[in-house]
Amino acid sequence: MRALATDYDGTLAHDGSVNGATLHALRKLKEAHFRLILVTGRELHELRGIFAEINWFDLAVMENGAVLYHPHTGEVEALAPPPPSEFVARLHERGLPLQVGKSIVATWEPHENVVLQTIKEMGLELQVIFNKGSVMILPSGVNKATGLRAAAERLSLTPAQVVGVGDAENDHAFLQICGYSVAVANALPSVRDEVDYVTKLDHGDGVTELIMRMLAPAEVVP
Repeated sequence: MRALATDYDGTLAHDGSVNGATLHALRKLKEAHFRLILVTGRELHELRGIFAEINWFDLAVMENGAVLYHPHTGEVEALAPPPPSEFVARLHERGLPLQVGKSIVATWEPHENVVLQTIKEMGLELQVIFNKGSVMILPSGVNKATGLRAAAERLSLTPAQVVGVGDAENDHAFLQICGYSVAVANALPSVRDEVDYVTKLDHGDGVTELIMRMLAPAEVVP
């Protein structure tokens, strides 16, 4: 394996922040010439505000696969079209709390029924993806797997050369295409049931545990 692709919230981070031991482990993995890929549903501006170490990563898949951020150049590469302005306006008219990114539109449960009804009424080709209470609306076919494929291609890798780790519903797609898939101990049961390995520890401590396995020659990580 040549790269680690990790989700942020609930995986690398606990309550929005990454602990020192996990940052140290990420640094050791980088020094061992592994590539680092962040794969998150968050928008770039909010993540940069709480995680300065995003610049350690070779690439960051943002907005659940819709945006690719190149930390070393500052380039923001759109992988999907922007949300229809009429759709966003209609949701605002219906009183939904919204976050609008370059492509993603996000709200929270229990507003998914209004979202789905609006998509149906307007005849839009949009999909709804859930993530622990968050409701994310994206163009059809866009997810963390499509984002990871784009990131791997930019790094001259294939997903089969990537170790992936996550915890929630929206991580299924990218974990399924990784050469080795991992769930942290706090992951949803549906995620833990589908991966190659489940860490003994939760959140960032679980990622640290995984990195130590990746760096230990005796451990069985392909």
